Amino acid sequence: MENCIFCKIINNEINSYTIYEDDIVKCFLNINPESNGHILIVPKKHYTDLFDIDNTITYVIERAKKLSFLLKDKLNTDGFSIIQNNGDASEVKHFHIHLKPFYNRDYPIMNVEEIYNILTK
Repeated sequence: MENCIFCKIINNEINSYTIYEDDIVKCFLNINPESNGHILIVPKKHYTDLFDIDNTITYVIERAKKLSFLLKDKLNTDGFSIIQNNGDASEVKHFHIHLKPFYNRDYPIMNVEEIYNILTK
């Protein structure tokens, strides 16, 4: 999709803080995180939303599970939310999942570069 920001990130036309990438997904830090380690998991093939995606959704969820272990190990998270928006609830019309860490303690939001360095060490 020509004007899709996620397609541009997938094609490396826009830089990202990529945490994991393979032939099917690209997983990168949200540049406007709601918590430290907020990751977007995006299939490389453009699907508009939940109604459009095929069984790739299973693979996306598996990546979320694997990344949750990384976040727990590196950032000492206390839990996670998995969020997937559709239609007008989604700002970017490219299927994606938010993996948003939860912390039981006050935890100031760190900048994305700091989190990236912690997660990729």
